[in-house]
Amino acid sequence: MPMKTKAALSFGLGRLDTPIGVALLVTDADQILCALDWEDYESRMRELLRLQHGDVVLQERPAPSGIRNALSAYFGGDLAALGAIKWRLGGTPFQRKVWAALADIPAGTTMSYGALAAQLGSPRAMRAVGHANGANPISVVIPCHRLIGADGSLVKYGGGLHRKRWLLAHEGVAFEAVASRTRTARQA
Repeated sequence: MPMKTKAALSFGLGRLDTPIGVALLVTDADQILCALDWEDYESRMRELLRLQHGDVVLQERPAPSGIRNALSAYFGGDLAALGAIKWRLGGTPFQRKVWAALADIPAGTTMSYGALAAQLGSPRAMRAVGHANGANPISVVIPCHRLIGADGSLVKYGGGLHRKRWLLAHEGVAFEAVASRTRTARQA
C-alpha cells in the first residue's frame, strides 16, 4: 500500500519596503500573517516555516493592504498600528506561550529574558525563552526585539542587531542608557 504524503501548505509571499530593509510578509489562505522576516534572511524564514508547518510553498502575491498599511503606519511612527494585524502561528505550546507574552510587551519598553521567564512562571527557563524568542517567525509584530540581556545589553536578533537597535530607538527606548544604569548599579 503506497504511503500518503501530506500536501505542502501554500502561503502568499509579499514584500514591503521599510526603513530597515525589505520585509517579507507571508500570509495564509485566510490572509492572516504567518511570518515576517527580512529579505536578507529569507532562508531562515523558510526554515522556521518548515519547522512549524512542514512542507510549504510560497507564491509571490502582495500581502493584504491591511497588513501593509499597519506596518507602514508603524514604521511611520504609529507604534500602536501593529495591534491591527491578525497573526497565526504554529510552534510548540511553550513557544506559543512565549510569543503571546512578547506581544504583551508595550512598545517603548524592554524586558530581559529572565524577567519574561519569571513572568511565565518558569524563572529558570531563560534559555528556553531565548530559543522560543529566536524561533519567532513574525518579527516586529511579535516584538522579539524588545527582549534584552539582564545587563541591559542588546543580544541576539534574528534580523541582525542593527535592526534591533533601530526598532528600539524607533520605539523610544534609550537602550544605551539602560545598559549604563545596569552596569553602574552592579558596580555599587
